[in-house]
Amino acid sequence: MFTGIIQSIGKVIEKKALSGDLRFTIKTHFNAPEKIQLGDSIAMDGVCLTVTRINSDQVEVDVSIETVNKTTVAQWQVGSQLNLEPAMTLQDQLGGHLVSGHVDAIGHCLSRVDSGRSEIFEFEIPHDLCRFVVTKGSITINGVSLTVNTIDDNKLTVNLVPHTMEHTNLGQLMPNQAVNIEVDTIARYVEKMLRPHLNQ
Repeated sequence: MFTGIIQSIGKVIEKKALSGDLRFTIKTHFNAPEKIQLGDSIAMDGVCLTVTRINSDQVEVDVSIETVNKTTVAQWQVGSQLNLEPAMTLQDQLGGHLVSGHVDAIGHCLSRVDSGRSEIFEFEIPHDLCRFVVTKGSITINGVSLTVNTIDDNKLTVNLVPHTMEHTNLGQLMPNQAVNIEVDTIARYVEKMLRPHLNQ
């Protein structure tokens, strides 16, 4: 599990195709890179991946064709910057919300507008995810835990403060750019439990 609080921005330094799967080497900038161990899980732009090789401040991960098809991973290129968060431990503070690292769908940035020192970003998400999104609820975009400002049909807005734009790759987003979307896991469980009663 993760919290949606980004701890480092990594950079793709190598990309290899492996019979439909992909292998990436990522240069990290963690405060304590020695704490990353072989087999650890790291969320990269919200995608939970397993560390298969470590070389100083570089980690290697393999991505299955299933994940490639359902996330923005195929668009990662050498030089791409990724939001990184190691899996949480029992000692960690839950600063965002519970994030699984299992991306639900690809969304798109529609616009960004200045709002004081912050910016309001509008995103479009698939219609079948809208029932899990509520105003002032949580959503994960490229691995970042964010609060939903508004939701109208399948379009939602979030407010990004300068710190978030500086310490994640969301500040680099442009209109029409694809992003990884994960809805609140708790909302999914609640919907599943209530579904039989709602259909009565």
